[in-house]
Amino acid sequence: MAYQYFPGHMTKAIRSMENDIKLIDLVIELLDARAPMSSKNPNIDTLAKGKLRLIVLNKADLSDPQANDQWKSYYSSLGFKVLEAVSRDKKTLKNFDRVITEICSDKIQRDKKRGIMQRPVRVMVAGIPNVGKSTFINTVSGRSGAKTGNKPGVTRGKQWISLGKSADLLDTPGILWPKFEDESVGFKLAILGTINDDIIDMEQLCLDTIDIFKRDYPGLLIGRFGQDLDLSKSSADILSDMSIIRNIKKKGNEPDTGRMALIFMDEIRSGRIGRFSLERP
Repeated sequence: MAYQYFPGHMTKAIRSMENDIKLIDLVIELLDARAPMSSKNPNIDTLAKGKLRLIVLNKADLSDPQANDQWKSYYSSLGFKVLEAVSRDKKTLKNFDRVITEICSDKIQRDKKRGIMQRPVRVMVAGIPNVGKSTFINTVSGRSGAKTGNKPGVTRGKQWISLGKSADLLDTPGILWPKFEDESVGFKLAILGTINDDIIDMEQLCLDTIDIFKRDYPGLLIGRFGQDLDLSKSSADILSDMSIIRNIKKKGNEPDTGRMALIFMDEIRSGRIGRFSLERP
């Protein structure tokens, strides 16, 4: 099954970001730590060319810790400053001001030499839909100025949020790119909830996701559904067994695999199943 999603408002958002980039000193790109390659929009590299960069591996509490370390090393080797974070958790972002000052130190010194004192660093916060940009801004600013939501497309307009004298943050809408050249990218983004569920066959997505967990994280499936779950079966039979274990049934006592699929994908996305990563460097 192919997964593609590029609604019309994203074209407008990209054009707006292209106009705003001339005002920006630093571009912060949030990636989903569970799939840092697939959640990295290649257009942002083009947009931010010549700008200072910071990559935030967000939702790091939901991803495999070993994979987090590998991705931090990988992006650091490419010359990016990398921060591992949980956007709703202030503790993981307590050094955020210091990180900005460190990255922008040369720029701040140039401003001082020109007589420009304490001008806030202008920061664009970018990323794909549902990666946690607005929650990230609200946490580091200590306010609720940016709209948040648990589905893609909540942030549509341009929002500037002040961090006092240190920085001004520009929250931007989540943007994808028109075509995923690698079909696995769309699949991983669908698992993470980046692509609108309304255009997806959720039961098929669930079956394909079970295949991944059977291979890479069988212990998480057993831990969530119990030792009675037989992972030697097909994914369709496993989904049916999940329905029976949870007593998710239709009239006539038949397993309701459609409803179970929605429940399972919600548990995947929320982290209730446990920590996992969909890719490694």
